[in-house]
Amino acid sequence: MRTVHKLKELRTILQNYRAQGKRIALVPTMGNLHDGHISLVSRALEAADVVVTSIFVNPMQFGAHEDLDKYPRTLQADQERLEQAGNTLVFAPPVSEIYPQGLAQQTQVVVPGVSEGHCGAGRPGHFEGVATVVTMLFNMVQPDVAVFGEKDFQQLAVIRKLTQDLRLPVEVIGAPTVRDADGLALSSRNGYLSTEERHKASTLYKVLRSVASELQGNNPAEIGKLEQEAAAQLQEAGFRPEYVNVVNSLTLQPAQPSDRDLTVLAAAFLGTTRLIDNISVQR
Repeated sequence: MRTVHKLKELRTILQNYRAQGKRIALVPTMGNLHDGHISLVSRALEAADVVVTSIFVNPMQFGAHEDLDKYPRTLQADQERLEQAGNTLVFAPPVSEIYPQGLAQQTQVVVPGVSEGHCGAGRPGHFEGVATVVTMLFNMVQPDVAVFGEKDFQQLAVIRKLTQDLRLPVEVIGAPTVRDADGLALSSRNGYLSTEERHKASTLYKVLRSVASELQGNNPAEIGKLEQEAAAQLQEAGFRPEYVNVVNSLTLQPAQPSDRDLTVLAAAFLGTTRLIDNISVQR
């Protein structure tokens, strides 16, 4: 496995793979890798001959008061995990390689519709940062396929839409959420939780499962009540809920009576740590 930091070197290596007829997959990450990330690499290995994992803590997707400065940078440990997983190439550029003229002068990609509401409402500018850097990575790597986790459900919807709208020749694959034994979705930010908070954290998934169960037996007209009850349960458990929304899985718009493919989206703070999760429901 090789690690490169410069775009020119990355393109030279990938050009050689393409000349050999190799199929290339991209797994974009911000590093601090856990088993959920490794599952994305495993899925990419099923879909391609060469897997490029990018490790880049993208400043454009962090708000002014978010955790950019303290976000863990663990490149050496990440490299070891990726090599064991069979990853081919790591692209770990410095910020200056991605944004050589600074963020203020950077062209941005805006994805209307699916980027609005939910996490988009609570984190203004976040999905513009995600969409911009993913579009750049698609251009830099020019992969045949790219793999993203379904835990970040709204992010996946944003990436699918930008790929479709911009006619990018990339197959986007969503990989299932990987969870701890108690149901907590794996996330790099779980490391911020105290021991007591970690014991409580799985309540988020339990509440989502309860909502999903109710949805399978209730008329969508009652969805607003289910959302309110779920938020109240989270608050009683010590969370500070940001939202619990039941949406059409494709559009991410509020669920309608005719919808059959639904997703329950949630975000909540536990202490200072923001957790997100989702669960899909077939009616």
